[in-house]
Amino acid sequence: MKRLGWLLFFVLPAVSTPHADAPQGAVVLHDDFTAYATGIWMGVVGAEAEYHYVPQSGRIGNWAVSTYRSEPESQRAWRIEEWDGRRVLAMEYDNKWKDMHPVVEAGDPLWCDYAVDAAWTPLADKGQSGVLFRYQSDRCYYFFGVTGQRAVIKYVKDGDAFRKPHEEILADALFAWKPGDRLTAHVEAAGNRLQGSLGQVTISAVHDAFPRGRIALLADGRARFHEVAVRMSAESKSALDQAVRDREGELDALRAANPRPALWKKARTSGFGVGRNLRFGDLDGDGQKDVLVCQPVHHGPKDAASEVSCLTAMTFDGKQLWQVGTPDPWKNHLTNDVAFQIHDIDGDGRNEVIYCRGMELVIAEGATGKTLLKAPTPEMPANTKTPYGQTPRILGDSLFFCDFRGQGRAGDLVLKDRYQSFWVYDEHLNLRWQAQCNTGHYPCAADIDKDGKDELAMGYSLFDDDGKVLWSLDKDLEDHDDGVAIVPLKAGLDAAPVFICAASDEGMLYVDMKGAILKHLHLGHVQNPGIADFRPDLPGLEIATVNFWGNQGIIHFYDANGDVYHDFEPFQHGSLCQPVNWTGEAGEYVLLSANVEDGGLFDGWGRCVVKLPADGHPDMCCAALDLTGDCRDEIVVWDPYELWAYTQDNSPKPGRLYRPVRSPLYNDSNYRAIVSLPGWSEEAAK
Repeated sequence: MKRLGWLLFFVLPAVSTPHADAPQGAVVLHDDFTAYATGIWMGVVGAEAEYHYVPQSGRIGNWAVSTYRSEPESQRAWRIEEWDGRRVLAMEYDNKWKDMHPVVEAGDPLWCDYAVDAAWTPLADKGQSGVLFRYQSDRCYYFFGVTGQRAVIKYVKDGDAFRKPHEEILADALFAWKPGDRLTAHVEAAGNRLQGSLGQVTISAVHDAFPRGRIALLADGRARFHEVAVRMSAESKSALDQAVRDREGELDALRAANPRPALWKKARTSGFGVGRNLRFGDLDGDGQKDVLVCQPVHHGPKDAASEVSCLTAMTFDGKQLWQVGTPDPWKNHLTNDVAFQIHDIDGDGRNEVIYCRGMELVIAEGATGKTLLKAPTPEMPANTKTPYGQTPRILGDSLFFCDFRGQGRAGDLVLKDRYQSFWVYDEHLNLRWQAQCNTGHYPCAADIDKDGKDELAMGYSLFDDDGKVLWSLDKDLEDHDDGVAIVPLKAGLDAAPVFICAASDEGMLYVDMKGAILKHLHLGHVQNPGIADFRPDLPGLEIATVNFWGNQGIIHFYDANGDVYHDFEPFQHGSLCQPVNWTGEAGEYVLLSANVEDGGLFDGWGRCVVKLPADGHPDMCCAALDLTGDCRDEIVVWDPYELWAYTQDNSPKPGRLYRPVRSPLYNDSNYRAIVSLPGWSEEAAK
């Protein structure tokens, strides 16, 4: 059997027989799955993992579950069980999706030249099964294994086809097998030379798209994985060790150059706490930001029918200012938006709290929670497709504020349902106009025609200030938006604004102000864009997004032209991509989670440059905003039981400070696109 230079297959008992000329190498991974307890590897994970850190999405030993869809069966696919007297990694899902395959991944992204041996027993002749190597993400990799009655080396990369990544067969050959046969694969990757063997069949290819990457196991039907090992030559292992030292040294230096997180405030929320359903703003008029905690109540199936159950206003010191409704610790689960905000809707200089509860739209005094004004929510439209149960009026999915009347302030209120209708009110709760479209999750607004009045981007449609539809892509696009923004990406005051949409399974969209699609990147289920100057060395602004359903945890960075300049897969859950002004200098970071292992602040090159301390802090939820007043952001972390806030260990910082212009806090959402435009403090302008 022809070998690729030094790479010879690793000896696994019951997997393969050592080649007579095989040199000894370094084993960088070996797993026969006997050390794991029997049971499911991932419990059922719902939409809460789109913006909560969920522990069951974390790594299990060497492995992490890398793909799943919304149905529980795909999430419970991988498990350890006894089979023929030994423990095996079993895959129990009959995959029906074209855009994903059940995958578990392991290893280090720096792995370069290596050999993989794997043994598995497919129990169904469905789709494909085998080994992924030089794995970048579950949408970018090389595959070796069986597809039908053929052995295949395949190249998989994000492509232009709807949903499904581009796939290219690099080499294949007839390989006869039947369900229940034990298959043993040997894969070698050396430079651009790729080779795979199954039994007596060997195929090879030359390809250089992915020079390094992890490994993974894949099966589209029921299968049992017995053993897997990865071996490198002494030379490659030495090169890997040096690359790891270089990476860790670079990260140590970057982290040392950044301010360290220092605990600033801590408060208990037990009993009235919740997941990522807080709002921040000055409620009592003392000039300091406070916290508004909303426990929801769900009336219908899943998260289609929710409203405010209890509101609790508190300071960051834990002092309770007021409470509306009865707190209930059983109402802390959240997988959707709920209609409540903090905003000075009447422009009198004092914040109000606006919310939906009991099928009423309420404006309350921010300092006391006292109701100032209320009105019934709209009647349920007759053509509503979302199953809202028996409620005669909408419950309210989210609230958004903008300026349709040219008042110079955001005095107009947009109330939407999920996902079809929305209504526009003035500050006195008088209905001004209403419309329907594929609303998506959360809108944005901008004065595009420079008439002093905002236009509204709702889902895939753009509305004028009076409700006229300027254009709509509803008939051209499927699914719904998971974050929209209108922003000039390119540098310069005369740069044209672009409609940017993270469009779920439609991927990433760029549209001009006349409704023409400029660019459409099919990158999987894309969500939660953060837009900021993440790379000061590049012109204009950059965008960060995260993938979820089907290929969760892939982070893409885009330049001002809308092209991906970097992507990586640091974890296996969703996240808001929150811009963070941590240093007070140009170049913001992205907060991806508060978890000590997986999370932290990442720079525009994808490097984790700030880690939160391992001090037992909650890591379910996180947010970034300026709380101390020195222009830089603090990091707020919480779960239903407590809330912690971190500032910099050199806070406050005097002098010239970067002070970005952000999406306003009164338009908060678990699905909003967060825009952070460059700016500087007043002191710097003098």
